[in-house]
Amino acid sequence: MTINIGQFRHFVLVPTLEALGLHSIAAEQLLMGTAMQESGFKHLRQLPHNDGRRGPALGFFQMEPRTHDDIWKNWLQYRQPLAERVEKFMVNGDSPDSAETLHNLPYATIMARLLYRRIPAALPGSGDVSGLAAYWKQHYNTPLGAGTVEQFETSYAQMLGIEHRTRA
Repeated sequence: MTINIGQFRHFVLVPTLEALGLHSIAAEQLLMGTAMQESGFKHLRQLPHNDGRRGPALGFFQMEPRTHDDIWKNWLQYRQPLAERVEKFMVNGDSPDSAETLHNLPYATIMARLLYRRIPAALPGSGDVSGLAAYWKQHYNTPLGAGTVEQFETSYAQMLGIEHRTRA
């Protein structure tokens, strides 16, 4: 079972990004593609590897706790007005906790957006699925990650088909 992807976009992702002043169509598309590629909008914990070990990634965006903490320590700390706006979305208290990305969809969305926001390179244009895929691979999955540009493109096309079928 998966979440209704269209509802996630409409009721979580877009209003959350707009509330922080971080919305653009390209950012929206990149985040939707990221969640689809990383978790298929199904998995809140990283699936076990072939050897049975489970990685640390959490939430629909499969962000690792180390990455979450780095965003707070090395980026948000120097952007206090933005940090204060992000804190308003936290429900686990006043101390940022990566575990919140498991159950707090707006917070998980924000953290994924901030990972991309701190990259100096501009986002690809909206509708440029190949560009979004390459951007995801370079900056989110990283060159060392197992994902590929082609997998992102396939996941993105699948997401569009699912969203279209669930709009009714």
